[in-house]
Amino acid sequence: MSRTIQVTFDAHDPRALSIFWRDVLGYVHPAPPGVVLPEGADPLAAWDDFLERAGVPADQRNTGSAIEDPDGAGPRLFFQQVPEDKTAKNRVHLDVRAAPGLEGEERMAALEAECERLVKLGASRTRRHEPEPPMSGGFIVMADPEGNEFCLD
Repeated sequence: MSRTIQVTFDAHDPRALSIFWRDVLGYVHPAPPGVVLPEGADPLAAWDDFLERAGVPADQRNTGSAIEDPDGAGPRLFFQQVPEDKTAKNRVHLDVRAAPGLEGEERMAALEAECERLVKLGASRTRRHEPEPPMSGGFIVMADPEGNEFCLD
């Protein structure tokens, strides 16, 4: 039997990092437990209300944030607040499939376009790796706003 997974990120600002990754992946923030959101409602505002009603102190309301694939196919991502800085290269990173089925210059142009979009969201570009057929179609290494490396692949 296969298992589902949740990918957990350590973060200084879980809410902001979850918003970044939500926009990168097309994910959504889930509603708080027991809350049914009306169409078009802001789930983060619902969380603010939920935490306030639950008596969670204001300084503890950004200790975690989650996003989910609206189609239910991808893993849930959870962002947990930690005090320490990121000090080394990731041991695990995400590959964001931004050019499925494309090859050569068409592929790299699609990756460059996505790279430009993500830089506007707060990512930074690290380096580009050119295609090296048959082993690599080419990719772009990036970092999220908190320095976690990921690849546009």
